[in-house]
This record gives sequence, C-alpha cells and structure tokens, in this order.
Amino acid sequence: MNTKTSSLAPIHVIGGGLAGSEAAWQIASAGVPVILHEMRRDEPSGPVRTEAHHTDGLAEMVCSNSFRSDDWQFNAVGLLHAEMRKLDSLILSAADQHQVPAGGALAVDRDGFSAEVTRRLEAHPLVSIVREEIAGLPPEDWDNVVVATGPLTSPALAQAILELSGEGQLSFFDAIAPIIHLESINMDVAWRQSRYDKEGPGGDAAAYINLPMDKAQYEAFVDALIEGPKAEFKEWEHVPYFDGCLPIEVMAERGRETLRHGPMKPVGLTNPRDPLVKSYAIVQLRQDNALGTLWNMVGFQTKLKHGAQAEVFRMIPGLENAQFARLGGLHRNTFINSPRLLDRSLRMKVAPRLRFAGQMTGVEGYVESAATGLLAGRFAAAERLGRTLDAPPPTTALGALVDHVTGGHIAADVEPGKTSFQPMNINYGLLPPMEAPKTGEDGVKIPLKERGRAKKRLMSLRALADLDAWIA
Repeated sequence: MNTKTSSLAPIHVIGGGLAGSEAAWQIASAGVPVILHEMRRDEPSGPVRTEAHHTDGLAEMVCSNSFRSDDWQFNAVGLLHAEMRKLDSLILSAADQHQVPAGGALAVDRDGFSAEVTRRLEAHPLVSIVREEIAGLPPEDWDNVVVATGPLTSPALAQAILELSGEGQLSFFDAIAPIIHLESINMDVAWRQSRYDKEGPGGDAAAYINLPMDKAQYEAFVDALIEGPKAEFKEWEHVPYFDGCLPIEVMAERGRETLRHGPMKPVGLTNPRDPLVKSYAIVQLRQDNALGTLWNMVGFQTKLKHGAQAEVFRMIPGLENAQFARLGGLHRNTFINSPRLLDRSLRMKVAPRLRFAGQMTGVEGYVESAATGLLAGRFAAAERLGRTLDAPPPTTALGALVDHVTGGHIAADVEPGKTSFQPMNINYGLLPPMEAPKTGEDGVKIPLKERGRAKKRLMSLRALADLDAWIA
C-alpha cells in the first residue's frame, strides 16, 4: 500500500474537512496521487471562509473538540476509533497526538490537531492541495472524485448535487456551543471531576469542570433559555434540526426536565464542597485546547442571539463573570438521500465517477465523517489501481456505517423527497445483534443487569476480529 505510483492519473478530493483529509491520506498512502481542493483560502480582498469556519486549516473542528468515547470494549464510537487506528487513520493519529484531558472521551486541542493534519498532508509527496472553490459539478474529465464538502457545502455545488440527485432537500440545521476562558470561571463554585471518576485516554479522572445548580436556579435558567431572543433565518425556515445536535433552548422547549436528563444531568458527580447535597442539575465544561486556557460548554449548542447568550449563560453558578472566546451559533448542514443515491462503494449511482464521504452521506459526528472518508479514499484508490475492494463486513463499525448510508431506512418505492433516512451516529444498534452471554470467560454467571454490557464487549471483539480478517 506504500508504493509511490505517480504515473497514475490523480484522484480529486473536494473538501478539506475531516472526511476529505482522511480520504486524501488514504489515497496517497495507497500510492495514488491525489489533488485535495479546499475553498477556504486567503485572498487580497480578505479571507474566504464558511459560516462556521474561522481558519483555512484542514480538518478544522467547528463544533465540539471531542471525538467522544474512546472505550472500544463497551462503546460503539470507541470501537470505531479502534477500527480506524488499525487502518492508519490520519484523523485518529493526529487526535491521539493532540489529545487533551476529557475523562473517558478522546478530545483534542483543535488548533494543534488541525495544524498536524495540514502539516502531514502538505508534506506527503503524492498530495497536492489546491485552494479553490469547485462551483458546480467537477469537470467531466475528472473520472474519480470524492466529494467530501461537509455540512457547509457551497451553494453552487449543493445545487448541482441536488439537481443531479433528483431529491427535494439536502439540508438541516446544526448548532455550535460557546467556548469560555478558564481564568473567568469561578473555581470557588466549580470543581474538577469526570462523571463516575472515569479515567480517559490520558489517565485523568478529573477532566471536566462542573457547575452545580439547585432547583430554583435551574428553573430560572430554563425560563431564560425559552424566553431569550433566538437567531432566525427565514431562508432556512423549513429545514429540520438533527436531534444529535439540538440547540439547548430547543431541548428546553421540549420539556422542563429535558435538560436534567440530557447535557445537564447531575448523575455520577459529587460536589466536594457539599457532598451530602445532590445538585439538581450540573453544567459541564470540557477542555478545548492543550494549554487548558479554553473550555467549551458540553452539549450547549445554541441559536440564542449573541447579546443574550452572555447574559443567560452567566446565570449559571460559576460563570457569573464568564468571558467567551467564542459564542454559539447556528449553521446549515447538508446531506444526501444516500440509500437511494449511493452504492456500497459510496459511488453515486447516476454518476459513478463521484463518490461521497462525510456528513453529506448521512452520518453524524466527527469520527463517523472521517470513517466514511477513510472508506471512500480506499475505494477510490482501489478502483484507480484496478482492484476490487468490498466494504468491511457489517459486523464491524465501519461496515455498519456503510450499511446505514447505503441501505437503511428507506423503501425503493418511496417518492423523491419523502424519506425516513436521517443522519446517525455509530451505535451498536447498527451492527448485527448477538445474544447476551449468561456466563463470563471464567465460567461465572453474569448478573442480569450486566449482560447488556457484556454483549457489547462480545460485539466489539467480533468486530475487531472480522476487521482483521478483512484487512488480511
């Protein structure tokens, strides 16, 4: 896979986000030249960016800085991490190199992570990076293309894909959480602890900053969220939200207790200043950069107007004098009706020269997006090398994602624009089921309440074994 074969015609990858960067890396690692096209650039008239990006760095993380759980035995996203590491994932390698404390999660210094991905791709002899927008469908003489333009695909390209697909809609809303300067957090109120004191990849069991609320404070906060002025975009008014990234105020509107059972749940945490009193709700902050000077509000995506955000979030105990490095925001996301449009190698059925990767395929999350980029890159490289490469088995997390985006949740006779297909994170429900074990490897009977957890471990072990066989 490492033979340099520069005499081959290049593969074009459109989009330098996580999926596109991973796809380009996998293609080049296979010995095939690749041209990576990224629209973010600096012009004499000023920087060209999207609605959510702040830099021109490859693989910039615009929402959270977390790749979520790194536990391969009992968490499906952790399993996906493990599978991608086995396949020389650039994204996972850079994340491991630039991780910051985050309990059981893999979180990164987003600037260091992006710089590392950019550096490695720029240094690869088979990778060419071109700073330009591909407005509309790529030229016809580009015979092997990976489209990985992500949730903020440029309007011209999105419209061209929409017309080619024959579908009625490609968009939904996504939201961004605020980031706070550490020095402005009142640590006389807050405390450091990971939920259930769980250690993360770096061994830190106190990776989060916790901000407690009593019932009265929680009720007042929910009222302020619901009543606060929201950003509204009339040109997007019929675009639905994706449940995995709901704005905090939308969750509050769904029921006054929703937040207490979601991002503000108080379980697994004990206030050391008052250990006998259980907090009614707890807001968590997660480290956002390697220096530990910036912390993001976990689960606090928002569409509150900027002026209201600071006022409402300073109601949270410990954030009375919070200074925000970045306020939250709302942007449009884009995905295609993949089960109708893509084959199992992620090619567009009506235009096989085009492959799709990332959130456009209907996966949700950084890791899932990068995973589809990994697969699309390997599929594209194999095709250029005249080889046949099947998707990983559906018993693996990678194979399950392919099954989801190419065969899930839609019937062939559903009329265009009418589909139940929605973006989804990786989860064990996407993998073929296994029966929960009744006894452990030592022959000891497993308590009934622990059998579900034991089943997840068996599914993960099966996945990694099947992936090893696929790689071989």
